[in-house]
Amino acid sequence: MNQPYLTIKEDGSVEQTIKKSQFICCIFRIKNEEQAQEILAKQRSLHKKATHICFAYMTGDQDQIQRESDNGEPQGTAGVPILEVLKANKIHDVLAIVIRYFGGIKLGAGGLIRAYSSSCAQAIEAVGIVKRVIQTKVTITIEYPLWGKLQNFLTNEKIALLDTIYTDKIQAVICVDSDKLSDFKQKIMDLLAGNCLFETGADVLNYVQP
Repeated sequence: MNQPYLTIKEDGSVEQTIKKSQFICCIFRIKNEEQAQEILAKQRSLHKKATHICFAYMTGDQDQIQRESDNGEPQGTAGVPILEVLKANKIHDVLAIVIRYFGGIKLGAGGLIRAYSSSCAQAIEAVGIVKRVIQTKVTITIEYPLWGKLQNFLTNEKIALLDTIYTDKIQAVICVDSDKLSDFKQKIMDLLAGNCLFETGADVLNYVQP
């Protein structure tokens, strides 16, 4: 998927106990289905005594690969609820696994749906969401008197400085969303009345706050 999209900030896990059953949600950022299956195999090995290991994941350029499993829970009470939480958060390239150690008390269909949904939702909240974007590295060269004006603009636009080089002039190194590069350059040219030079570098993959 080349367009910007949301995903999780990092891998992580959360646990909760509901009527003596332990639910552990492990959530991972994935690149493809093969990686998802490798992670699932590892989690199954780590939790051999678990009663159920349910999961859902979405990946592919258009999220065309969507998989879910109830792993022995009543149909539609585990895998689908996990998948629906991923969809509701509009996140992509994510695998969520909810591991259940049965505590002896049945939860019923509604209770199971709530347990698996809330486990996944709590994991997403714990790790956070970021936006995956293709950005272009840009170096802006200006005279010293213009530095304050450029700094204020970058701060207002929430563009982070990667580096600042001080010589006879100032060079500000930043990253800009590639699809917004032309508009960005025009804004800087207008702001500084054309008194700047641009050097465009390579495209890079970054994860930024949405």
